[in-house]
Amino acid sequence: MATTFLMLPPQDAKTRDWARRLAADNPEFDVIAPETMAGAEQAIALAEGAYGTIPPALLARAEKLRWLQAPQAAPPAGYYYRELIEHPVVITNFREIYNDHIGAHVMAFVLAFARGLHVYLPQQQRREWKKLPPERGVVHLPEATALVVGVGGIGSEVARLAAAFGMRVIGVDERRREAPPGVAELHRAAALDDLLPRADFVILTVPHTPETEGFFNRARFRRMKRGAFFINIGRGMTTRLDDLVAALEAGDIAGAGLDVFEQEPLPADHPLWTLPGVLLTPHTAGYGPYLDERRFDVLSDNVRRFLAGQALRNVVDKARWF
Repeated sequence: MATTFLMLPPQDAKTRDWARRLAADNPEFDVIAPETMAGAEQAIALAEGAYGTIPPALLARAEKLRWLQAPQAAPPAGYYYRELIEHPVVITNFREIYNDHIGAHVMAFVLAFARGLHVYLPQQQRREWKKLPPERGVVHLPEATALVVGVGGIGSEVARLAAAFGMRVIGVDERRREAPPGVAELHRAAALDDLLPRADFVILTVPHTPETEGFFNRARFRRMKRGAFFINIGRGMTTRLDDLVAALEAGDIAGAGLDVFEQEPLPADHPLWTLPGVLLTPHTAGYGPYLDERRFDVLSDNVRRFLAGQALRNVVDKARWF
């Protein structure tokens, strides 16, 4: 008997193509891709697996659902709700498909700060030829320490790249038991406050979870070195931007590189746009080639595993959202 898999609406060219490819590659897989929520309501009672976002009303009608593939590596707030967390369905996500792209983006921030580009780029716009003092303009990376908060796939790639530039990398992670290549020390989250004063670069790669919401606040910025730089490419809700602005204005830290923000787009009148020492990108750290192919590879691999009764790839701790 065929196993029913539901591509939850709305559909687009990509999900329609994925549905066709999954059905063609797995003859025992009955793939349904309704264009409307009404169509999903008719199919959900039969579905054993699904892709996308499932609202509570639809979940209540999911009599056979055992697996849900989330459509992102870290779905937005609201994706995980009480009924979904308590439901026996196993959720998987698309983590680790962005490792190389985001790792390069982090190192772009690190190198820009290390070579003074956060000062020289604004000067370029003003046509100013003005050199920083030699002792202020450079961070010598072989003598610098990077604290990577969140040593998953992205954090591990950041550590590898940072170590290649000679940096000492300290990692903080709740799940990982052994330090990956490039990480000289691996600690649990409880050690974060004690580690902050040691770092020249504090790099956040963590998702937005109940534990990480707003966990980078004024108290933690005060624990950083006054000459240190803060980089966040994880999720905007992990960092209180008002506290970051206050820390920058007070000179608690030397600068910040941000790709994610509490509110997106960042309001045009926000102080971060014009504060010295700040580099901003508009949530583009994950941009790069091959992402849709990587997403489909994860989905297709999980289909094969699901049909074979094997452990799924990228299983989520639903209560913690990642």
